[in-house]
Amino acid sequence: MAQNETIQIELVYINPESQHVVKLEVPTGSSIEDAIRKSDVLSLYPEIDLNVNKVGVYSKIQNPDYILEDGDRVEIYRPLQVDPKEARRRRATKK
Repeated sequence: MAQNETIQIELVYINPESQHVVKLEVPTGSSIEDAIRKSDVLSLYPEIDLNVNKVGVYSKIQNPDYILEDGDRVEIYRPLQVDPKEARRRRATKK
């Protein structure tokens, strides 16, 4: 492949108030972190910290240095507010 080739990806970040979905064209060989930094998501959502927030492709957690493929859907995950086990316990005690 020539170095100037590009791929098409989709980047998604969802929080309780809004969702940010953007299609991006990035150079072949770009990482998840490269794509996130190329998008405007970090300036729009200052709560995103790439040292804290997990990232993934199609619901599978990946390292930020994961090399993207054409058509990938990059997802930025928010930290859990409540442990899922604790949430189930709370629902069970309400019943």
